[in-house]
Amino acid sequence: MKLKPNKKLGQNFLIDKNIIKRIAESVPINKDSEILEIGAGTGNLTEFLIDKKPKKIYLVEKDKNLFEILKNKFRGEIEIFNEDILKFSRSNILSNNSIIFGNLPYNISSKILTKFILNTEKFKFKTLVFLFQKELADRIIAHVNTSSYGRLSILCNWKFDVEKVIEISPHSFYPKPKIKSTLLVFRHKNKIFNFDDPKSLEKVTNIFFNQRRKKIKKQFIHLFKNNLEIINKLNIDLNLRPQNLTPETYFKLAKELEKSRY
Repeated sequence: MKLKPNKKLGQNFLIDKNIIKRIAESVPINKDSEILEIGAGTGNLTEFLIDKKPKKIYLVEKDKNLFEILKNKFRGEIEIFNEDILKFSRSNILSNNSIIFGNLPYNISSKILTKFILNTEKFKFKTLVFLFQKELADRIIAHVNTSSYGRLSILCNWKFDVEKVIEISPHSFYPKPKIKSTLLVFRHKNKIFNFDDPKSLEKVTNIFFNQRRKKIKKQFIHLFKNNLEIINKLNIDLNLRPQNLTPETYFKLAKELEKSRY
């Protein structure tokens, strides 16, 4: 019997073995690697990851039916959690050698990515290997002064070096989505801008890009009450639009927001 994907959970199963192999080989995996796979589905990628002989594999699958299929398929070989990744908080299972894979549901993929950027649960990991719809991937890797540049571009730029690995045709999935997908690899930067609370960067970018077509003066006043000292210190032109400010400027704005709270 053919498995019927759950539309509410945004399920599109990756079935092209050549693509699955490419994903499994997109980052080095060795005997010290720990792997967490998000939304393992029917275990197609999991099988390739097992062949890499990592130290440990964990699967997180929200769908109860798929959870049972995975349990029967791998029978004690790996640890499987029937949980929602957005509520998953078992940070103790991972280490600095951990790699997190995910063919992410399109409807919550940005939320999942933000979870691991802000990382309030203190997950340890070395690399993220995530599959997104192409439009979202383009926004993640977008540069300043482009139409795709926005909140996710800045959040990712703060924490990661992001590599675009491959674009994937809808024909590689069941059921076929209407759009292409893109595989991205996220590697920690050696040095990042330090925040007391990374959510300050999320707040600043949310407010500025909530009106991305308008000049930033209104958003700036909302956050900083037209503080001329900050304008001069950061050399900000309030006639610019949100997509014209560099990631570094947003980092500094977020830091100023933190200072204003004390």
